[in-house]
Amino acid sequence: MELELRHLKTVRAIADAGSLTRAATALGLAQPALSAQLKRIERVLGGELFERGRHGVRATALGELVLERTRVVLPAVTELQQEAARFARTPRATACLRLGGTHGPLLGALVDRLADALPDARVTTCASWSERQLAELLAEGRLDFALAGTCGSAAPPGAEGLQWREIAVDPVFVMLPEKHALATAPDVDLIELAGEEWACVPGDGCFGDCFTASCARAGFTPHRVYETDTASVVHLVQVGRAVGLCRATFPATPGVVTRPLRGTPLAWRHLLGWHGGTQDADTAATVLAQARMAHAGVAARSDSYTEWLAAHRVP
Repeated sequence: MELELRHLKTVRAIADAGSLTRAATALGLAQPALSAQLKRIERVLGGELFERGRHGVRATALGELVLERTRVVLPAVTELQQEAARFARTPRATACLRLGGTHGPLLGALVDRLADALPDARVTTCASWSERQLAELLAEGRLDFALAGTCGSAAPPGAEGLQWREIAVDPVFVMLPEKHALATAPDVDLIELAGEEWACVPGDGCFGDCFTASCARAGFTPHRVYETDTASVVHLVQVGRAVGLCRATFPATPGVVTRPLRGTPLAWRHLLGWHGGTQDADTAATVLAQARMAHAGVAARSDSYTEWLAAHRVP
């Protein structure tokens, strides 16, 4: 015999009733039948669960262990059943939106907006540093929408049947430690950072090559570039080990300031992608509109980006 959910319910009922007789009545069983079932359960679990006495039953140490687990398992199963029933009653059109995105604040902002715009939709997320991987997941039907990006005017990740729409184009900013000599400058020329080490998040597009080319045009070659996760980039900047490259929408972070690069040598184009053959056009239009509003909200929370937009007369 294998242990089943009904066996855990039986053990719980015996403990709650305090006696086999009362538990049998509550379960609608004859007392001998319940006693026999309890013995079978105890054989599966390897020992007695209750000590029998004149005044009823009391859990053994093994019984207390099993009862402790039932306090977690039984409510979890009940919640699963209720959630599954609600899911089954949900109209198919609002069942699920599977979103993917590269690391950055835009994915979270989009999820937040969709929670209001499509309150009945179940939204799941998948983050990746690889735009190509996101495109493959879209093509394979494992994602519904993906937030990706390209450097400047570079082509979006290619896969048959995918559609990409532009959300916004941002300048690339530089992250400096707050005590850096250029931290209070309105903008920074790349050549002023020629002696620095650099940090940025990885990617499989052309951004690294574009950055190197921009440095070459400015008259220098980067001494060292650390490609790592966002938290590590922030740490390297905070401790003064490196200066970082970031999107202009990068959120305010203690110990770090973001500044525009003079002349905007680098730009990042935010894109929303989906598979045209499988995605509903109305849903795609809704998600695209919410993505554009999410970007506007993220941009508005960045003082340095707001100042840059005003200086360049961008609405």
